[in-house]
Amino acid sequence: MSATAADRSLVADRKLVRKSSSSDRRFAAISHTLLSIWAVIVIVPMLWVLMSSFKSTGEILSSPFSLPKKWKFENYANAWSDASIGSYFLNSVIVVVSALVLVMLLGAMCAYILARFQFPGRRLIYYTMLAGLTFPVFLAIVPLFFQLQNFGLLNTRFGLILTYVAFALPFTMFFLYSFFRSLPHDVYEAALIDGAGDWRAFFQVMLPMASPGMAAVAIFNFLGLWNQFLLPVALNTDQDNWVLTQGMAAYSASQAYDINYGSLFAAIVITVVPVLIVYVIFQRRIAGSVSQGTFR
Repeated sequence: MSATAADRSLVADRKLVRKSSSSDRRFAAISHTLLSIWAVIVIVPMLWVLMSSFKSTGEILSSPFSLPKKWKFENYANAWSDASIGSYFLNSVIVVVSALVLVMLLGAMCAYILARFQFPGRRLIYYTMLAGLTFPVFLAIVPLFFQLQNFGLLNTRFGLILTYVAFALPFTMFFLYSFFRSLPHDVYEAALIDGAGDWRAFFQVMLPMASPGMAAVAIFNFLGLWNQFLLPVALNTDQDNWVLTQGMAAYSASQAYDINYGSLFAAIVITVVPVLIVYVIFQRRIAGSVSQGTFR
């Protein structure tokens, strides 16, 4: 009797395993199908823009989905020189890289202090900076304009760098807080016992241990700062200091009805390529690095 019950239990377990495996396969098939559709939606327009950047305007309008009959590499030269995309690209690199270095350094230091040390007002500082994430950028345009004007930083790259840092700092602190909070305290104490001060323990011990979080938040900040448009348009009207997004908008508007689509698509590719390179290099850091910064 017990053997029969055991056999029935074994059969039931096997059916449950088969049912679970079948359900997992269906879920995997649906997930892969949806991801494939999403990949096609994203990749096909990018490939079309890349292909169109090597065509003439007439060829783009007459046969938009065919391969170029003659690859016009001069479209990139025209976009880089004639449209001043090269100058705008250099300004973007200077502004974004400088702002990124500053915001990562200040954000890491702020997150480290709030996560590892107990002091009066710690909770107030944390939630005050957290409130900065809820503040819309466009509401600060007018105060920022007059503030930068009073300091003589309006229409300068340095003023734009400081503005970028101010708006990216709350997110950076919020993101890195949980990473520093989760680091083992024994390592920090061991560094102090070995003679390291607080600064050395932070830069040589704790900061390298939080490198996955640093890499992930650096990517997010880079994407946001590189694609920023509203702040440069309002606070950086000197054409010599324009960033790439301003230059692209001006280039597309200046051509009116006589648009050189090949050069325009080439300018778009020049704008997008740095973002793709940074993402491809560091995309593994993003997976598994996204976590919530909860206050404890």
